[in-house]
Amino acid sequence: MPHLASVADLDELIEYYRTPPAGVRANMIFSADGAAAFAGRAGPLSTPLDQALLRGLRGFADVVLVGAGTVRAERYGPVRVDGMSHGWSPGRPIPPIAVVSLSGVLPDTLFADPAQRPILVTTRRAADEHGLAPDDRRDVLIAGEGTVDVADVVSQFRDRGLSRVLCEGGPTLLDELVAADVVDEICVTLSPTLAGVQDIGRGGGGLASPRAMQLDHVLSHSDYLYLKYSRRR
Repeated sequence: MPHLASVADLDELIEYYRTPPAGVRANMIFSADGAAAFAGRAGPLSTPLDQALLRGLRGFADVVLVGAGTVRAERYGPVRVDGMSHGWSPGRPIPPIAVVSLSGVLPDTLFADPAQRPILVTTRRAADEHGLAPDDRRDVLIAGEGTVDVADVVSQFRDRGLSRVLCEGGPTLLDELVAADVVDEICVTLSPTLAGVQDIGRGGGGLASPRAMQLDHVLSHSDYLYLKYSRRR
């Protein structure tokens, strides 16, 4: 049976997320009517506790995977240690930000800390066309010829010792991971808001049928619901 509880703060909430899968854990927020963003950003749907959870989940990950659109819209920077105080311990590598992009154009905010090089995830064709290669500011991971092969991305992460992947969106990247059937766990924050669902035309992608997941917990705080689903055992 899933665990049902009300939580008072991050100290209580984070306890339910301390065992990440050795694979892909996705973390997303949706409005009550199913929107993943408002005016192009997830921030308006969120709350300080949800934002703290997002940062806290990074402490249990080896790498943070994000789509380029989300990185630009939310003005991503390097992972900060103080935001991971509930999961990360000194001596463990700080998880790098890995950005899926065909253009290779990453915002300057990602390069704020030279000691934390982001990983550009792209294709062979994009790398050849745009001259995308590792340098002193970024690493480069090539997966796929014309489109990014997300299953190969996860496999290459594993080869690098980055088995615990935290995907923070956006919805297009999540769709691709779902279509490749590599999502092991999804953490969903359900926001008590109506935002207007914008893109309802996407189908089931590469799946022959919906992937059944097991509900692990339902937690509540200030009208927000925090849900966690995992692959059926």
